[in-house]
Amino acid sequence: MGIRIKRVGVLGAGVMGQGIAAHLANAGIPSYLFDVAPGELTDAEAAAGLTLEDRKVRNRISDAGVTAMKRAKPALLYRADLGSLVTACNYEDDLDKLGECDWIVEVVVERMDIKQRVFEMVDEHRREGSVVSSNTSGLSVEAMAEGRSEDFKRHFMVTHFFNPVRYMRLLELVPTPETDPDVFAGMAEFGERVLGKGIVYCKDTPNFIANRIGTFGIASVFHWMAEYGVGVAEADALFGPTMGRAKSAVFRTADIVGLDTMAHVLTTIAEGCPDDPWRDRFTVPESMQALIADGRLGAKTGAGFYKKVKGEKGSVILSLDLDTLDYVDTGKVRLPVVGAARKKEATAEKVAEIVWFDDDHGRLAWKVTAETSIYALELLGEIADDIVNVDRAMRWGFGYEMGPFETWDAIGVARSVERMRAEGMIVPEAVDRLLEYGEGSWYVERDGVPFYWDVTAETYKPVPISEGVIFLSTLAESGKVLASSVGATLYDMGDGVGCVAFHTKMNAIDGTILEVIETGCDMVDSGELVGLVVGNEATNFSVGANVGLIGMLAMSKDWDQIGQAVSAIQDAYMRMKYCDGPVVVAPRGMALGGGCEAVMHGDAVRAAAESYIGLVELGVGLIPAGGGCKEMAFRFYGSIPEGVKADLFPFMEKVFMTVGMGTVSTSAEEAKFHGFLRRSDRITLNPDAVLADAKADVLAMVASGYKPPVPRKVPVPGTSGIAALKVGVHGMQQGNYLSEYDEYLGTVLATVLCGGDVPSGTLLSEQDFLDLEREAFVGLCQEQKTMDRIMHMLESGKPLRN
Repeated sequence: MGIRIKRVGVLGAGVMGQGIAAHLANAGIPSYLFDVAPGELTDAEAAAGLTLEDRKVRNRISDAGVTAMKRAKPALLYRADLGSLVTACNYEDDLDKLGECDWIVEVVVERMDIKQRVFEMVDEHRREGSVVSSNTSGLSVEAMAEGRSEDFKRHFMVTHFFNPVRYMRLLELVPTPETDPDVFAGMAEFGERVLGKGIVYCKDTPNFIANRIGTFGIASVFHWMAEYGVGVAEADALFGPTMGRAKSAVFRTADIVGLDTMAHVLTTIAEGCPDDPWRDRFTVPESMQALIADGRLGAKTGAGFYKKVKGEKGSVILSLDLDTLDYVDTGKVRLPVVGAARKKEATAEKVAEIVWFDDDHGRLAWKVTAETSIYALELLGEIADDIVNVDRAMRWGFGYEMGPFETWDAIGVARSVERMRAEGMIVPEAVDRLLEYGEGSWYVERDGVPFYWDVTAETYKPVPISEGVIFLSTLAESGKVLASSVGATLYDMGDGVGCVAFHTKMNAIDGTILEVIETGCDMVDSGELVGLVVGNEATNFSVGANVGLIGMLAMSKDWDQIGQAVSAIQDAYMRMKYCDGPVVVAPRGMALGGGCEAVMHGDAVRAAAESYIGLVELGVGLIPAGGGCKEMAFRFYGSIPEGVKADLFPFMEKVFMTVGMGTVSTSAEEAKFHGFLRRSDRITLNPDAVLADAKADVLAMVASGYKPPVPRKVPVPGTSGIAALKVGVHGMQQGNYLSEYDEYLGTVLATVLCGGDVPSGTLLSEQDFLDLEREAFVGLCQEQKTMDRIMHMLESGKPLRN
């Protein structure tokens, strides 16, 4: 990579500045977080005898930013201690520190005059060759650089992050005419590989790509919903997850963003784009104006389009009646169009079902989808060079599962154009060229390679894919399938590395997955493969074992079959651990229960940074029985060096609390603290790169002379440990922290984690622990209260505390 970023200056300690500094810390990069030095003392400072010259006073604003960053919910940092990488600074005392920075990013108020003054200061104190960027969401990048030095201009660009920076993948990049192409490319590579962002290349136009099109889509909903008699709650039910959108949909999103901010974005586009053919759509709706005037700005003021109030049975969410501006309780919104769409499997099928549905909700979805498709096409060339950048911007910035052109393909280009014109919509001629000279869709696949329609060249071109990234869908299309079952597929990743990918519902572990794991291990042991990756491209790696199947077997009282099912999982995971070649597990999203146990049995793990890992079986009245208890015991008890006499109780308490409380890590970094990952396991911030990085890990282990681990034994707390834990659990039950059945489950878990009825210090093997797990699991399946918990989870998706 041509650019190395070892330290960053973040100018502005507000919400966005905090988010950028925190995410740099997540990537291991230290930063200086700047803000102004206060001009007057607070009452508390004056009472404490401080003066304006005291450092504590001068850094008050930036210190507050660092504190807010550390306390933010949801967490901005992968681990709390990473906050130490952010240093509070002020502009008056610390400008010399800008000379230490490889990158300086401005995140101050959206006013051109203020930004230009900031960049004048930066130009004076930066060192030559350092990158400077603005996080502006809509001001002209060229105008911001006016009057600056030549070296500044060559290293200047927009790097527009989306909030919250940790969780939103989009990073929009915008150069000036004078930006050095190599510097620009280097920052794109840094943003993708180091910060894990999805890079989208934009033109220097107001609000760039995502906010321009996303805001238009929201404005289109406002425009049409009254005509079809659709209210706030109904609109959000329509434009939510069933349409492949975020759960916050339209109006909840507006509340989260802030109605004043939303109005500012609408006004910015209306004023900054006088030639936009849809300019009238960006008029701030009267209802929004009224709410703003009344101080109802959304989530930050407690009321906007929604308001939470206390009811007889707890909190109730009320939605706004747009006619009266009063709040009403609409209850649970159920729409026939959404019900019909949910019967479809793929998002593309669901969207098509909705927009062609013959009722007012379907017609509203059609109007908004059709207009947004036309608008996105009209802006090509103005905001972006191709449809790929537009679709990626909407997927990565607004959480859409499909961008506007992907959606257009889903609803049928030819069919939709016919309806658009029948309804009087003006459709750009570029669509006619696609239908005449293309294959009737914006995207096609050829020999496993995705292509997009280039509107300018009027031909299909390969979709740009970062070097080294591996997509399983491409392997499938290329005939790289080695074995498959209903629940999993074994792919050939090349260079002798196989990949076991799950594809059951929610990737729940069942026999069809275990079958493919065993096949992959067989091929490694026979020399057909050198090693395996276990991973997939799903949102969640695996939510656990198939609880529904366990429930059915328990209802049939088929205890032998349950025991065999547990043994099958244990055996498959042990095959992974002791396979003749390295097995690297590559989780992303949730890896819970049996999914967590799969992760723990790899020789190594290459985890996506946003991996949420935990052993949660007690929530359904069971204990981890796929080797989870065993692995936790071996990782903690086994961490004591041989020959060293140490108290096992602190280790025992840590393991018991982690498993007993159903702890789930909030990041891959935190998973190391809990023991679900080893300290040596590696983390990748870019989710698209996880599989390729895992493959590289396999090959590196092979090249370094991999040998399977040698089985060993660990000392256990035994009966004395069980007794101690029972006392603790009973005390929690007596204090009403646990139910009586929770107490019983705790005693069963304690027995397994302590190694059973043996003297303290007894050495146990892995098989000893597996036998304890299996026996306890089958025994709990025979308990009615466990059955009640399983059925409640299957029916409601929530745990039962009986």
